[in-house]
Amino acid sequence: MALSKVDFNSINVTPAASKAIKFNSSNNGFETGDVGGSLVLISEQTASSSATLSFTSGIDSTYKEYIFKFIDIHPSGTNTELDVTFSSNGGSSYGIAKTTTAFYALHNEADSTTTLTYSTGTDLAQSTSAKNLMVNVGDGNDESGAGTMHLFDPSNTTFVKHFIANVNIYDESAQTVNRYTAGYVNTTSAINAVKFSMSSGNIDAGTIKMYGVT
Repeated sequence: MALSKVDFNSINVTPAASKAIKFNSSNNGFETGDVGGSLVLISEQTASSSATLSFTSGIDSTYKEYIFKFIDIHPSGTNTELDVTFSSNGGSSYGIAKTTTAFYALHNEADSTTTLTYSTGTDLAQSTSAKNLMVNVGDGNDESGAGTMHLFDPSNTTFVKHFIANVNIYDESAQTVNRYTAGYVNTTSAINAVKFSMSSGNIDAGTIKMYGVT
């Protein structure tokens, strides 16, 4: 078996920020290129007694995956939920059917309650209602929720649009609640806007950042 030799003149390993070494397009040498899986911050919004935080631009075919980061989401009232809805017309309307599932684990500060439960009462079956990602978020001065939501290939016009979320909540009963949600937006139209809101009251404080995944 013959051994292939690499032409060292074809190797380009000049250091570059956020780059990695990879094979070139001819597969006969190396070059620097983009690091796969890097996050690109597209936009962010910070709440101040805000009814909604909506992302109506920047969601397009540029990226196959978008990640939303929830940082210290604090509601104006107790026993409320952080909801998400999706739009295919730039945010003019958000009533697209979704089918979802969810489960959660919790542990209270008194070390007297632990639970791992499928959340039957919060799942949706072909519903146009908003989907709750955080439930029973506390409104105490130090209470909030944080986490992430992934939206996959929103500009695809062949398949439904999948999303998954993982959040942690300091809830009204002095518990940590780790909540997992997943589902799909049942449309083959491109999704180009996402809206977050509380089920009642406002998002009193907190930041949501939207990233594209290269």
